[in-house]
Amino acid sequence: MKIRHGKPRKFGKGSRYCKRCGQYNALIQKYKLMLCRQCFREVAEKLGFKKYE
Repeated sequence: MKIRHGKPRKFGKGSRYCKRCGQYNALIQKYKLMLCRQCFREVAEKLGFKKYE
């Protein structure tokens, strides 16, 4: 667990962060991804997600 604001958080936005870059905002938690949306866009195809246009 990363420490932000001096003490570890047990719940809320400060308790979850991107496992790839460490950002706290725009986090995708579905399917236990724990990636921010920017990192998800970069690695989505490697994870098996398909982009439909």
